[in-house]
Amino acid sequence: MSEFEIIDHTADVGIIARGESVEEVFINAARGMFSLIIDLDTVVESTSQEITVDAPDQEELLITWLNELLYLFDAENLIFSRFEITYLGQEHLKGIVYGEEVDPDRHNLKSDVKAATYHMIRLQKQDGFSAHIILDI
Repeated sequence: MSEFEIIDHTADVGIIARGESVEEVFINAARGMFSLIIDLDTVVESTSQEITVDAPDQEELLITWLNELLYLFDAENLIFSRFEITYLGQEHLKGIVYGEEVDPDRHNLKSDVKAATYHMIRLQKQDGFSAHIILDI
């Protein structure tokens, strides 16, 4: 089973993230999203950031998690290649992300992901777990 799959969507792009646990789905969704932005193999893990987000349910929590990571990319010029979930409840997530500041000499940014959207969001248990996420590009 692949960690994530990129799917086409009109004027947007989608990700189907998979995992043996919901935590793995959240991690693989983040990896999939950042793989659209940059070649993950070029990211050095020179910094880490703790992330805490809350939402009314796990589907919204997934979108909030991804949008928090995009905020750090946009506001602080940070890119991430490794993601850990230290706690995941129905309405609360804590995690640690690893990466570095964007270096224009080493990093070729591939696409501009603006936001994870609520359009067609689906988190389900089926042969493990999976999530269907649409990203605004």
